[in-house]
Amino acid sequence: MFEKAARSDRSGIQVIARAAAILRTLKDDSSGLSLGQISERVGLPRSTVQRIAGALASERLVISDPKGGGLRLGPELGSLAEAARFNIVEQCRLFLSELAQSTGETADLSVMRGATMIFLDQVPGTHRLRTVSSVGEVFPLTTTANGRSCLAALDADRARALVLEEWSRRNIDGDIEAFMAGLEEVRHTGLAYDLDEHTPGISAIGFAFADWSGDLHSISVPVPSTRFQDKRSEVEAAIENTARHVRRLIDQSATV
Repeated sequence: MFEKAARSDRSGIQVIARAAAILRTLKDDSSGLSLGQISERVGLPRSTVQRIAGALASERLVISDPKGGGLRLGPELGSLAEAARFNIVEQCRLFLSELAQSTGETADLSVMRGATMIFLDQVPGTHRLRTVSSVGEVFPLTTTANGRSCLAALDADRARALVLEEWSRRNIDGDIEAFMAGLEEVRHTGLAYDLDEHTPGISAIGFAFADWSGDLHSISVPVPSTRFQDKRSEVEAAIENTARHVRRLIDQSATV
């Protein structure tokens, strides 16, 4: 009886893992995928994909594309994503407050969405001259510390594709090989920089982390460039300390 129960547990875990693989595949293709395309991408028989997709559809986690493009992520995932977004903001608020207090500079939390970064939360610094952004504001990937940190957390092919997508949209003729070499340095050090590149007069340092659902986020500290060099070492040490705390939180939560 024990062995039967153990086999049942393993089977249940396998189904969950396969369902997650299907959802992640659909996440990467917003136009929708056929059962055959999903089967090929996740490496499962079409019949297995069809059975799991049917169960996901009954929970509104996937839906049929109204334009005939196959299956897409369903509306129920929106409410789950919103709950997760609130949770990550709530969990990181203390870290942002401690970072702003220890440096005197503004601390930001943002999330990567496609080829953009969206600001989720901010704790203003204590200096009279400080940087302020609006929650919900959209920032590019390639000229910001938070965007670069998230790009460096992706595999090289995906990062390259997003960089070229942004440059094409903004009519930027950049040196892609030099940029990718810069991302490799970010992967090595764990910190990304924006030195007057996005907004003249503002520099920033940031690091990236993946939340419990795999979404990439960044915590960054923008600093008026007039005092950036004087504050750089202090901000680097503080943000590295914050990165350790955030990743420990994520790791501990994942084991629960």
